[in-house]
Amino acid sequence: MRPPAEVLPHCPPFLFLDEVTSMVAGERAEGYWRLTGDESFFAGHFPGRPTLPGVLMAEAIAQLGAYIVLHDDRFAGKLPLFGGLDGARFRRQVGPGDRLDLEVEMTRLSARGGRGQGKASVNDEVACQCEMLFVVVDAG
Repeated sequence: MRPPAEVLPHCPPFLFLDEVTSMVAGERAEGYWRLTGDESFFAGHFPGRPTLPGVLMAEAIAQLGAYIVLHDDRFAGKLPLFGGLDGARFRRQVGPGDRLDLEVEMTRLSARGGRGQGKASVNDEVACQCEMLFVVVDAG
């Protein structure tokens, strides 16, 4: 599988997917984001108790979803954008040194967009779950 940086339009410091470990194009994937503690948001969120913001967990899930979508031939040269986030639940704090394991399954995919379900976990303990809606637009 190609590295996320070769597939996604995101780049550091806003690339939250280190590796995709398994994938069925257009359907599902698994991957992870390893948090080193050097990420700038830890300094202010929260001093003395560095915690990954929940919205960044949801973004990491969405980036894995975008990786799936961009491997579907129908979406070559396109850009998947957030259309909505439903049912987001944050169940565990995530901090420096944690590996955030990500799973996404697409539940609907059409020429204009779709819907997927995602989960982020640390040591098999769910940290975040959400359903995401997205639209697909021309990248240029």
